[in-house]
Amino acid sequence: MALLPILEYPDERLRKVAKPLERIDAALQRLIDDMFETMYDAPGIGLAATQIDFHQQLIVMDVSEEKDQPLVFINARIVETEGSQTCQEGCLSVPTVFADVARAERVIVEALDRHGEAFRLDASGLLAVCIQHEMDHLAGKVFVDYLSPLKRQLVARKMDKRHRQQTPTRAAG
Repeated sequence: MALLPILEYPDERLRKVAKPLERIDAALQRLIDDMFETMYDAPGIGLAATQIDFHQQLIVMDVSEEKDQPLVFINARIVETEGSQTCQEGCLSVPTVFADVARAERVIVEALDRHGEAFRLDASGLLAVCIQHEMDHLAGKVFVDYLSPLKRQLVARKMDKRHRQQTPTRAAG
């Protein structure tokens, strides 16, 4: 397994809309394992393929405290929503930034698991938030899109500063 680089906001590749996955093969199984390793290492509770510059409809997540309940969603779609909740969200693509986002309190999602078997999941609370957050990534949205223009501008400045501090400067000479 390998740790994968995670794209960071405002990278334009995060805006690319993911296409449905058509093949579930050994290469995809390795990618799923690598995505889990990357997500757990970050540490996070969800990771969409868009965040690793793979623009197909694949999500991994594990919202359990023990990190022992991994979920894979391939070609997921939300078929029903109910209620609303506001939660403080963070994102592996927008490190150190947290903000309140309003989402549905309950969702019913249909998807394929890592072996291509169809399933339907009734999710609420944190799991529902995570599903909606990761599915936004596949649609080219980042959670900061829910913020006011001023807050988005502040986040963009913070991320620009972060990227400048991480970029090594060349020595003259």
